[in-house]
Amino acid sequence: MGLDLGLEQAGIDIAIGQDFNASCIRTMEANGRKAILGDICNIEPEQLLSAASLSFGEPFLICGGPPCQPFSTAGKRLGINDPRGSLFREYVRMIDAIRPRFFVMENVKGLMSAPLKDENGQNTSGKVIDIILEEFSKLHYKTVFGVLDAVNYGVPQFRERFVMIGSRDNEDIFLPIPTHFQTHQNASNRWITLGDAIKDLENHPGECAEFSPSRLKYLKMVPEGGNWKNLPSDILQEAMGGAYKSGGGKVGFYRRLSYSQPSPTVVTSPIQKATMMCHPTQDRPLSVSEYARIQQFPDSWKIIGTTVDKYRQIGNAVPVGLAKAIGAAIVSVADGTSTIQVKRIRGTGIHEKIQDAIQLGGINNYDT
Repeated sequence: MGLDLGLEQAGIDIAIGQDFNASCIRTMEANGRKAILGDICNIEPEQLLSAASLSFGEPFLICGGPPCQPFSTAGKRLGINDPRGSLFREYVRMIDAIRPRFFVMENVKGLMSAPLKDENGQNTSGKVIDIILEEFSKLHYKTVFGVLDAVNYGVPQFRERFVMIGSRDNEDIFLPIPTHFQTHQNASNRWITLGDAIKDLENHPGECAEFSPSRLKYLKMVPEGGNWKNLPSDILQEAMGGAYKSGGGKVGFYRRLSYSQPSPTVVTSPIQKATMMCHPTQDRPLSVSEYARIQQFPDSWKIIGTTVDKYRQIGNAVPVGLAKAIGAAIVSVADGTSTIQVKRIRGTGIHEKIQDAIQLGGINNYDT
């Protein structure tokens, strides 16, 4: 949903959407969008094109986030996390049949470095990303890919996502150039904080989940911007339980957010033990409306379902600002104005930081 909204803001009309989750479909329909409910494995390209009133080769863009999680395909001797054995192949099937001018695929940032495993679960010398590139190369799509952090595109949230853009016609595609930075001479180009996004909702948050009494007991002791490490030392082990001796930083345990910083990554629930999203100044989780603000959904956007459904829909979305930046980059290539964007960024004197802001994967040209 956030991907659709951002692309629309970049000037791209959304003709049809598809999801297997009924609540997501009801949300899209409640906001005037056309969508098909169903498993993509059971949907034919002709159905999507018919619903969108488009023909093969006519769509400007297909976008989506096909899961590339481990998938057992031992019968075909594919590794347990080989993307060809997952819903990724269904995404490739649609691209191959429909032949859009561009495609966008977004996914978890770990996709960049994930090793390919064999059918026994052991790491091989291959990489998941190499298989993905190979599949799109077979379709004769030029690709560019990398990891983008939404906070660098005007989103009040640290959220790193793998993004790949593909071009059917071998156009000079590129990932969007960052527009927001931790420090910048112009206030409008600085990171947007959680306070900027939600502080006005503090006293009327609306629909909200609840922390259990046992967790709330400890959260009340944590200051703004703190977490479990700020609890009194004599109760740390009691509060953390078995997690106390586990590895990792555990930064999400008993986490109270800070108004002065961008939000951590919004997850599908604000009350889970390892990823708590406690309000900066009130003893409660972030509300549904605050979640939506962080993901940049308009206040007028209707979200349908139970409270749990609403948090999940919002948490699974692509931030609107990041989607808009991706869409704007594609539109600038399509209409030949991409050099204007580069000149504007260079004029700010911060172009040296662009390489650091985008974890570039590379450009893949298909063989001719």
